Amino acid sequence: MAWNNWTRKAAATIGSLALIGSLAACGGSGAGGGAGAGGGEETKAPEDMKVGVAMPTETSERWIADGKAVKSQLEAAGYEVDLQFANDDIPTQQQQIDQMITKGDDILVVASIDGTALSTQLQAAADANIPIISYDRLINGTENVDFYVTFDNYKVGVQQATSLLTGLGLLDKDGKKTDKKGPMNIELFAGSIDDNNAHFFWKGAMDTLKPYLDDKTLVVKSGQTDIQQAATLRWSQEEAQSRMEDLITAHYAGGKTKIDGVLSPFDGISRGIITALSNAGYGKSIKGGLPIISGQDAEIASVKLIEDGVQYATIFKDTRKLATQAVEAVKAYGSGNEPQANDTKSYDNGKKVVPSFLLDSDIVVKDNIKSLLVDSKYYTAEEVKAGRSK
Repeated sequence: MAWNNWTRKAAATIGSLALIGSLAACGGSGAGGGAGAGGGEETKAPEDMKVGVAMPTETSERWIADGKAVKSQLEAAGYEVDLQFANDDIPTQQQQIDQMITKGDDILVVASIDGTALSTQLQAAADANIPIISYDRLINGTENVDFYVTFDNYKVGVQQATSLLTGLGLLDKDGKKTDKKGPMNIELFAGSIDDNNAHFFWKGAMDTLKPYLDDKTLVVKSGQTDIQQAATLRWSQEEAQSRMEDLITAHYAGGKTKIDGVLSPFDGISRGIITALSNAGYGKSIKGGLPIISGQDAEIASVKLIEDGVQYATIFKDTRKLATQAVEAVKAYGSGNEPQANDTKSYDNGKKVVPSFLLDSDIVVKDNIKSLLVDSKYYTAEEVKAGRSK
């Protein structure tokens, strides 16, 4: 059984009228389509509702695409949309959400900058009976998160490590072990430590790499194998470049040993790593001496690098599908129902296990750019060739 905010308000109203003693709302059979409670005066038509959408930044093309997809799909469904970007500044995002609540937005979709920094805002939303949908980044440390839409982030980490192993020749294209031997030198990068997803990516990747690290097929010469050591605050390309430069100077100076591969959890981080390696004399492409480098988000600049043989792989998370699930959750709450979850065990935010809908992702390498990205109309062939979106 699960209570949403509108259901609680409806139950209180009915209780005060002494019509029934209590009211419980079970999860619906589908977003917007199952048996639910909280109807009556709490149910509004989409055209009578405003949805606040809080995105973390416009410095990443990924989040621009997410904001655009959520806004356009909500508007197509009839909702008014209040879309805000916070420029990776926590106080700005807090203020934006405060304003959404004050203005009377009916439902909030929140992609947090820091998953622990919004407890006050979410309590205010709960007090105002506003459902909260956590978007791609889990909001931690509060009970006032009603639903979570995301990708299978542990699997994303597995895919990142798998792409690294494939690029190094330790796995074939079907994921089977080859007879290639080590040792090979790799270095490890993680995402921003305050982003819950970074921990899922890291665990998936490290669980996959562990057998190769244990038997010394892969060696992390720096010894930096803890997420705290590998973390990249705010997923910063500049910070990644600086750390890679430091690793090269400290552990690979003189050219006696070289880096064979780098685990990167995000395309922006990958580009910073590539810049540092190229500046250090590793060449301008994989054939020219660059290590195998993974990535994530299929940013167009990195897709171009993959096409050109510079970056080896990225993980494609189709933001159109993620936006669709967020919109389905909005529709469910708007009609007084519970959204459909396909995972009710994995995402514990420290206060509750948040019901979630998880989506699948894909490994992109040079050979499948067309089938995964162009044929699906995520990018055009011209955009891939130019390395920028229209």
